[in-house]
Amino acid sequence: MKRSRFTEEQIIGVLKEAEAGAKTADLARKHGVSEATLYDWKAKYGGLEVSEAKRLRALEDENAKLKRLLAEAMLDNAGLKDLLTKKW
Repeated sequence: MKRSRFTEEQIIGVLKEAEAGAKTADLARKHGVSEATLYDWKAKYGGLEVSEAKRLRALEDENAKLKRLLAEAMLDNAGLKDLLTKKW
């Protein structure tokens, strides 16, 4: 997955500007992102503080790592089952 050019602090700063009353189109133009990106950020980071956003990122990274480990273990398990079911 592509990493954002914006950090959690920057994203939350932009969202706080939006909460303060700035127009979405103006914010998008100012920060060089699309309005859809701002809405996506609001859906993901809306109402979070910086520390909570960093914790969210850490949990997402950990979850991805665990999913990879599970997939590898399941692949190994399937390979061993195939090996055991063959008649020698």
